[in-house]
Amino acid sequence: MSEEPPPDELFALLDDEYARAILTEASEQAMSAKALSEACDASLPTIYRRIDRLIECGLVEEYTRIGEEGRHYGVYEATLRRVTVELVEGELAVGVEVDEEDPADRFARLWEGVR
Repeated sequence: MSEEPPPDELFALLDDEYARAILTEASEQAMSAKALSEACDASLPTIYRRIDRLIECGLVEEYTRIGEEGRHYGVYEATLRRVTVELVEGELAVGVEVDEEDPADRFARLWEGVR
């Protein structure tokens, strides 16, 4: 994501317990929505709503994995590494630091999921 989300949107999202739980769980490894639902003790619709918001803000990325019998499913991985808040000339300035993955590394990781 090239543009950072507005501070009020980011604060509201990070204030949400389920969004924080998703970020925490998905920071260790990419997880399916079902696995996140179980780990976060939340319904699938709740998880999907939060994931959509996290993706919009550039804090989570979705990848496709191919499972047994050729079926594919989405997994989600947190990209957020740091949020900074500063007061600059009477305004809140929010900085969001995310992991930027090299395209070659992403292709290699995606290829591993196909095998």
